[in-house]
Amino acid sequence: MGNTSCLLCGCVDQASVGVVEKWGRFQRLAEPGFHFFNPLAGECLAGILSTRINSLDVKIETKTKDNVFVQMHCSIQYRVIRGNADDAFYELQNPEEQIQSYVFDVVRAHVPRMTLDELFEQKGDVANAVLEELEKVMGAYGYNIEHILMVDIIPDPSVRRAMNEINAAQRMQLASVYKGEADKILQVKKAEADAEAKYLGGVGVARQRQAITDGLRENILNFSHKVEGTSAKEVMDLIMITQYFDTIKDLGNSSKNTTVFIPHGPGHVRDIGEQIRNGLMEASTAQPTLLNKPKWLDPRLDVNCHNSRLFLGEEIFQTLVVRVNVTLPP
Repeated sequence: MGNTSCLLCGCVDQASVGVVEKWGRFQRLAEPGFHFFNPLAGECLAGILSTRINSLDVKIETKTKDNVFVQMHCSIQYRVIRGNADDAFYELQNPEEQIQSYVFDVVRAHVPRMTLDELFEQKGDVANAVLEELEKVMGAYGYNIEHILMVDIIPDPSVRRAMNEINAAQRMQLASVYKGEADKILQVKKAEADAEAKYLGGVGVARQRQAITDGLRENILNFSHKVEGTSAKEVMDLIMITQYFDTIKDLGNSSKNTTVFIPHGPGHVRDIGEQIRNGLMEASTAQPTLLNKPKWLDPRLDVNCHNSRLFLGEEIFQTLVVRVNVTLPP
């Protein structure tokens, strides 16, 4: 928009409209193109207005219902109404300030009624309220409001950090719930697998014991039928003795046996002591026979004792082996 001096002719650009005055009074609107004016009759081109869409960015700081200060960026798109260009030219000195004032008034009247969350969800309602108010007011001045855009809503930095922390905490809580459910499923599956393994292990042990029992019964019956005068108890004792000596043989043949289990109770210690004393007494009774021989035949007694616990089938044998070795010099 601008003022020009009185000329004989003038040119109005496309997407513009000219305001023609006669003796300082509005006469008509000049459409785009070349125009002749009669300065002798007082005609002149007073000004030109653009009918293009203009954009006005407005920053508004206001407070929400929950006492949070926010800064809103609003973009207003407006244009001059071609038929009412004379009103736009003569009525408003600074249309941008007028639009900005009305935007401030409408936004600060609506936003305090909403909480911060409601403002983010219903910012379109605020834009519609601003649009209705501006259309009603600015239409009388020859301006048409095309669009109202709420570009951004920026809360106070401390509030933004708090909102991010709340969101992060909620997501962490949800992640913990899912993780707990996953751990629960893993533990349940692990317990089910352990129970199944124990069940199958018990079935295997039961079958093993059943097989041992069947084998022993078959051996006892065969032996009793083939050897007359033997009872089942005698056959059982014979089988146990045979297993006992086989186990002793296996312990002696294995070079990797480094541990021997011995009873550790007070009664077992007393039994071991008595058996050691008996062995020493038996060795001392054999000593006079050796003393009648030359002194170089003086014997040295080497007594080794250990206790072994043998697991044979269903029975547990405990045995004390006493070995008395008489070492003579060459």
